[in-house]
Amino acid sequence: MTTRLSSPMVLSTDHFPIKQREEWLREMIGREFADVEISPPTEGRLFNETTIYSWEELRLSSIRSNAITIERLPKEPAKISQDVYLAVVLLSGRYSLEQDGRAVALRPGDMTIYDATRPHRINCPGSFSKLIVSIPRSKLKERVGGVECCTAMQIAGDRGVGAVAAAFLRSCAEQTQELSASQFAVLSENYMDLLALSLAAAGLPVGAASFGRSMSLTRIKNFIERNLRNPELDAAMVASGVGMSSRYVNDLLSDEGASLMRYVLRLRLKKCRRELSSRTGASITEIAFRWGFNDISNFSRSFKQRFGCSPREYRRMFAERAE
Repeated sequence: MTTRLSSPMVLSTDHFPIKQREEWLREMIGREFADVEISPPTEGRLFNETTIYSWEELRLSSIRSNAITIERLPKEPAKISQDVYLAVVLLSGRYSLEQDGRAVALRPGDMTIYDATRPHRINCPGSFSKLIVSIPRSKLKERVGGVECCTAMQIAGDRGVGAVAAAFLRSCAEQTQELSASQFAVLSENYMDLLALSLAAAGLPVGAASFGRSMSLTRIKNFIERNLRNPELDAAMVASGVGMSSRYVNDLLSDEGASLMRYVLRLRLKKCRRELSSRTGASITEIAFRWGFNDISNFSRSFKQRFGCSPREYRRMFAERAE
């Protein structure tokens, strides 16, 4: 049965009396994005509607708002969930961002990123709409070396990979009602690949070769993780799945001190060892087959070579410790 995507969280100033809206909006932005000061419009009413989807380790937010200025002053993040980079795609209106001595003015379709924990200033002089992806700092730095030098940098949304990335994110937001939870989850990794490519194309200040290897290696690892339970996972499947040659895949994994299939074996054994120590009611054979092994003798032999004891002995040791 296909699991439907969970309903988003919808937050709107229209849900509150006029006198409470400014304070509520400041608190909401501080809770969901970054602790900031806000300046409401000098003319017209204060309006903001934010729709937030959980997106695996990311969060995708769609925002419609009247004019506003947002400023983060130098101070520590209020909570660990704010230790993120925020990637923005402007859908309509005008949007300017200042951070780290740089300033960018976006046109509809353009993208930029900023560090939610560091001082920044955002000015939107009229009604606007945008998409924001909240990305944990460690996750983006894992993909993009030198990302701290990319804040307030314009990624053009009308050409090249920037246009592809912006259109992809807009489609993800527009098609949420048509996507299953698993489909939506997979798309988050695709977006991270496109964002990393966009930053590189816009002038990421790191060596192209090392950046490319790092991003490609991450893509390989993610594909292996998603397909680890498939006993037919082999070099040809991985190479086809990530769009690289088997030789290049093995070359990249040599950075991890292993060939492709040795890396797969090592990861499968690690998953099996975790289950053997977790008091699961599954048999050793069931655990081995669940993680892609199709020969129990080969599994037992590989497990002993890797961990110094048989799967049965390993399970018994943990059972005795628990008593």
